[in-house]
Parts: sequence; C-alpha cells; structure tokens
Amino acid sequence: MTFTAVTLLLFPIIFFATGAYRHIFRFAGSGTILQLAHAVGILAIPLILIFTFFQFDGIPRTIAILFPILFFLLTAISRIMARYVLVELFGANGGIEVKRCLIYGAGASGQQLASSIRHDPGFSLIAYADDDIRLDRQRLDGLTVHHSERLAALIERHAIDTIFLAMPSISRERRKEIIGTLTGLDVSVQLLPSVADLVDGKVSVSDLREIRIEDLLGRTSVAPNDLLLSRTIRDKTVLVTGAGGSIGSELCRQIVRAHPKRLILAEVSEHNLYLIEREMTGFSGLDGVSGPEIVPQLINMADRPQVDRLFSRWRPDTVFHAAAYKHVPLVEANVVSGLRNNIDGTLNAGLAAKANGVSHFVLISTDKAVRPTNVMGASKRVCELVLQALAKTPDKTRFAMVRFGNVLGSSGSVVPQFERQIRAGGPVTLTHRDITRFFMTIPEAAQLVIQAGAMAEGGEVFLLDMGAPIRIYDLARSMIELSGRTVRDENNPDGDIEIVEIGLRPGEKLYEELLIDSESRPTRHPRIMHAHEYSLEESELMPMLDRLHACFLDGDRETALSILRRLVPEYVSESGLNTAQIPAS
Repeated sequence: MTFTAVTLLLFPIIFFATGAYRHIFRFAGSGTILQLAHAVGILAIPLILIFTFFQFDGIPRTIAILFPILFFLLTAISRIMARYVLVELFGANGGIEVKRCLIYGAGASGQQLASSIRHDPGFSLIAYADDDIRLDRQRLDGLTVHHSERLAALIERHAIDTIFLAMPSISRERRKEIIGTLTGLDVSVQLLPSVADLVDGKVSVSDLREIRIEDLLGRTSVAPNDLLLSRTIRDKTVLVTGAGGSIGSELCRQIVRAHPKRLILAEVSEHNLYLIEREMTGFSGLDGVSGPEIVPQLINMADRPQVDRLFSRWRPDTVFHAAAYKHVPLVEANVVSGLRNNIDGTLNAGLAAKANGVSHFVLISTDKAVRPTNVMGASKRVCELVLQALAKTPDKTRFAMVRFGNVLGSSGSVVPQFERQIRAGGPVTLTHRDITRFFMTIPEAAQLVIQAGAMAEGGEVFLLDMGAPIRIYDLARSMIELSGRTVRDENNPDGDIEIVEIGLRPGEKLYEELLIDSESRPTRHPRIMHAHEYSLEESELMPMLDRLHACFLDGDRETALSILRRLVPEYVSESGLNTAQIPAS
C-alpha cells in the first residue's frame, strides 16, 4: 500500500508537468515514446531514492527499478494500440474523406513520404509501385511493392484514387514518360519537387504538388553559360522596360543575381512597378554581396520626351525592352493604342539608346511576328524592322531581337484558365481542337534572352528552341485526367468535365512559327539559334513610321492598318486582306 500510495501521488504530477498527457493519440509516434521515457525516468528517481535506500516491510528494494520499466512499457503500448485502433481500424479522421493512395517510387523519398502519410487521417496508403523489377512482390513496412507494369490493374483492383510520384531525382524526360502512363487511369496524380527543392532531405505530404504543364513538356534544362549571363550585366547599369510584366519581372530576377551596379525598372503600371520594386529591393544583398541600386521609373515608353529623359539621366549600358501589349484579341480591338505602344515604344527606346551610347539593346519579340495574322504579331515584326534598320548604321549600340513562343504562367497563358475551369467542374474551353502552341517556362526564357543578348554583334534575330509544339486539346485532356477526373465526350457521356470549342479569336492562328523564310543556324548555345530575316533601310522605313505616328495622333485606324500591311507584306488578317489588296495611301 505504501508503494502504491507514493506512486499514485507522484506520477500524475510528473506526467502533467512534463506534458506526457498532451499528446494526441492518433499521431502517437517516436516523439510520444521519448516523452513517456522522459516522464518515467523522472518518476524513477524519487522511487529509487525512497525505496532503495530506506527499508519498508514487505516491499522489495528491486521494485523501485522494475516498476518504472514495466510502467513505461505498458503506457507506451497503450498509446500505440490506441493509435492503431483510432487510425487504422476505425479511421478517426474527423469526418474527412479518406483517399486511397499509392506511392510510385519505393526509394528513400517514397519511404519518408509514406511515414508522413500515415500521420495524415485523409489518406490510406495501399501499396507501392516501382520500375525496379527486383523490388516486385517485396514488402516495405508492411506494404507490397508492385512493378509499374501492373499499375493499371492495381489501381482498378484496390480502387486507388490518388498516386504520389515520389521520384524527385529522375530526369524530366522520364518524368514525362511516367506521367504519360498515368494519363487516362482515372486517378489524381501529385508529385514531389526535384531534389534541389528538397534541400533539407525530409519529405512530407506538404511537399507534394499538382502536375504542372512543365512536367508534361519533358524538356531537360540546359545549364546557363555564366559568362554569357554576366557579360552584359555585372557591374553595369541595366534597364528593363515593362519590368512589371511576366517576362520583364523574371528578367529582373535573373539580372539582379548577376550583380549589376544599377537596375532601372521602367513600367507604365504603378501597381506592377510597386510590386517588382519591392521584390528587387528584397533580393539585394541576400548572398552577402552589396546589392545593386534599384531605380523604379514610372514611364510610358511611347512618350518620346519621357524616354529621352530616362536614357540621358541614367545612361544605361544594357537595355532589355520587354514593354509591349501582347494580348492578341485586345490589341485587335484597339489597333491604334496597340500599334502606338509597341512600335513607338520600340522606336523611342532604340533612338534613345543610340543617342546615349547604350552597349547592348535586346528586344523581346514573339513567334506571332512570323507570318502574322493579327495586329499584335505584325506590330512586333515592325519592332524588329526598326531595330534591324538602326543596327545598319555603324554605332556603339548592338541591337538584337529574341523571338520565342508562349511562356508558362504569363498573364495571357491558357494554362491558368484551364486550371480554374477544372477546379470549377468545367467545362474547359478552347478555341479549336487542332490549335498548337510552343511552350517554355518563364525562368528558362529569361535566361536564354540574357545569353542571346550577350552574343549580339548587331541586328541579329535570335530564336529560342521551344521544343515540339503541343496540341492544346491534348494538354486540356491531360490536365483533366491527371486531376483525377474524366473527360465527357461521345465515347464517355458520363465523364466529369467536357471540353468545348468556342471558335478562334480575332487574329488567332492555329499554329505558330519561329522563322519567316530562312534557315536557322546554331550558335554557341544549344538552345539559341540565329536567323537572318529581310529588313528595310532606315531611309525607307522612317518616312512610313512618321506617317504611322501621325495616324496614331489622329486616331486613324484604317490608314494605320494600310501602312502596317505595307511594312509587313506577309501580314494577312482574318479577313484575308494583304498589301496587294489595300491601296497605297
């Protein structure tokens, strides 16, 4: 009775004081066991001091040592059993719908992910799948590892609705192949980011993310050439126009890491300028090196006096001209504003660059400038003609143009629209089932633009290797299926989400090109090609640009379009009209 009374008096006080009663049973694990060991260890100290050094009738001295050991084992087993009963048998998940999941990848990352999943009441881990035939039918922590060839049958047999791709070290090509095999299996697919993103070596459910379009591209990244990245930036004054846009802002991020002396952010939108200025200020000095001076400039590049003041005050060494209106239907509906912003903005910047001794001037162009069918694409081709003409005059400034297709995550990208429509339950809308587009990630595009600009000698049109074009219908279908839903069509009338064609927008092409009429040539960079396009002499181009500017001031849409067709003979609008059909004016 004496030993029992002392024990009952001590252990509640000690267990409450050490927090042993604050653990949630369904999450009991190694931390809970260590906490119990700590509490029982503290309990053992007074018991040993009292019952070992003092003799009590009928109480053996060894009980002070044996009791804490047995007490620890019983309390630990009780918590482990409680967790098993609550989670494994009765699913104490608070009413959460439990997803039956499978981990693709039985390596270290897969095992760490499995450990995390077991603590999440929303998931029930069924099995592993792996490409290694040697692991087939093996047991891993009580679960069977199946070869990936039997994945479809495994999903159907066990009613699996979620697959976690836990192979962060595989190449992008292999990841694309695996995702391709999972498409159409009526499961939701999530994956771990690359090893570079998992720098702490730990993997949890929170690291998982949805499939993104870059995972479907399968493009292997090419390490940037550090010499080209820094040649036109390090210790120089760099100006980025359109700095708050999707391409402009990523250019700023890449530039600030290359240690310029000064970074000038030119932007017409006050809100976008505020955001990029705050972000660049936060970047400065993160690596222990004093960051560049960040200069925000609220400016309209189509306003010649503003542009002249900007260049004469700051005397930039390198200019990346990304300021432009790029949304095809909006420019098609606002011809004068679109042409003035794109063409006058480029002409003003190019002339100011020559007048102020800029070393490198790089224009961000577009694949829509090739045989354009819309005003935006034609305007960008005129921008290229402007810089090609300026480059023909011997001068310090080296002008270059970099032409590429769609970038993922830009303001006009179709991918975010598809994601929103899928989350809303559909339908997913596209303009035409046969439309194709090139795609590239924004960081890769920005890096290649900087490197292409560093290779410029004057007047070059550089083309970025965009890989193979992607059929937008196939993209939409893959995104629907990899989200765990099915496509509703003639073959599957009971599907979840329908894909609806709404017709081509004004000026929209079924496919995009990167060349006009010449063969591309390789450069020293495997992802950058060089093309020579036709160009106009400055004496021929400038009078037409003066007439075009007068149209802008008068708001003369029709005459502006007539001049545009003369400048860009290959421009054919949706009405089929070209230069031959428009009288000179």
